[in-house]
Formats: sequence, structure tokens, C-alpha cells
Amino acid sequence: MIYVGIDVAKDKHDCFAMNSDGEILIEKLTITNNLDGFETLYNSLMNFSDSLDNIKVGLEATGHYSNNILNFLTEKGFNIYLINPLQTNLYVKGQSLRKT
Repeated sequence: MIYVGIDVAKDKHDCFAMNSDGEILIEKLTITNNLDGFETLYNSLMNFSDSLDNIKVGLEATGHYSNNILNFLTEKGFNIYLINPLQTNLYVKGQSLRKT
């Protein structure tokens, strides 16, 4: 299994990928928020797997900034998991008693 995380921003997205053994496949791939960038990500991921069933993609639901890449990946047939940024933030805060 390959797990992909995408940090969504206005003009660019930072992508990370690792396999289920913990091996980092893509440490940091920065793509533009346009079709050329999405194709770059797609081609990079397809170097690691023949089947989309082996790839799971998680990204924050950031409103309209994530819409284009979400639509692109959905049309390609990827398994997409939208993550609520508020829940992520609260989870991180709950991991420590310190206010860090």
C-alpha cells in the first residue's frame, strides 16, 4: 500500500508518499496548483504502483484551494480521504499536556 499526503495551498501543493513498510517514496514533491502540477504528481505516483487500488491519498479540506486537485485525483480513480484541518489541529494539541 502507498500512502500519500498533500498539504494544500493557494498556488502550490507539497506532497509526500510512503509505503506500508515505512519506506519514504517521495519525501517532498512541490507541485503547482494547475493541470501540469497534477500530472506531475500522477506520473510520480504511477512509478511506484500499477494499480490505483494500492494508493490512498489524504488531503485537507481547504475549500476552493483543494477543489481542483481533488477533482483531478477523483477522475483518475484514486482513493481520496479528506481531512478536516480543525480535527487535525485538535489532535496534535491533545498529544501533549504542554502548551507547545
